[in-house]
Amino acid sequence: MVAEHRKQKISELLKQNDSVRVTELSELFDVSEVTVRNYLADMEKKGLLTRVHGGAVSSYKPYYSMNLTQRLETNQHEKVDIAEKVASLIKPNDTVMLNSGTTTLLAFRKFPSEYNLNIVTNSISIALEASGNPNYNVILVGGSVNTKYQFTFGADAVKQLQNYHADKLILSVDGIDLAQGFSTYYDKESDIDAAMIAQSDVCIVAADYSKFGHNAFVKISDVAVADCIVTNASADKAVLEEIGLLGVEVVLA
Repeated sequence: MVAEHRKQKISELLKQNDSVRVTELSELFDVSEVTVRNYLADMEKKGLLTRVHGGAVSSYKPYYSMNLTQRLETNQHEKVDIAEKVASLIKPNDTVMLNSGTTTLLAFRKFPSEYNLNIVTNSISIALEASGNPNYNVILVGGSVNTKYQFTFGADAVKQLQNYHADKLILSVDGIDLAQGFSTYYDKESDIDAAMIAQSDVCIVAADYSKFGHNAFVKISDVAVADCIVTNASADKAVLEEIGLLGVEVVLA
């Protein structure tokens, strides 16, 4: 657990300075340079940074260029913990909307298979997996298709979403910033996300700790729109407290 807190601190330093040095981290954590390099190697495997001679530089932006499989491997343990907590909020006979994203896909995989559920999504991956369960009524909204990230989008998809009402929305986002709100890298999906929020009684944002403090390309909504944010216990406590003051429930996985 100590190692994870140190890695989170490294991520925070990268947000502030775009680079870190092994010698400085060794002094900061009072550990050997070998230990620091092990931290950086593990974070590089997860796509959180790029190692360079003597340290590392931020590589959060290249996350945008990863395919779906690569994204699933980034912060996987943290996302699985969140997915399990999100799934515990689903009740029998719920109608659940899910946007596309690795955290929503992992959350769906934790849904109780014996529940009767209506699943409405623009995620092709979720729709394909859900269609294999006879207890699920699955609706994949139509429209244009993004083949790299396997989601549908566009005016047709937004129009179709307006025909449905959901008890709960599970929303994956790329950035959470108190001033700028929830955001995504994909301008073609922001309208989908906004339509899902409008058509759902409860908005549950599922986001690992690395999403906090980031402002991605396109704003989806203000943070206060969410009813609940499910994230890791290692997320910035001060930010979580401010979010709580907005009336948003924070659930730690």
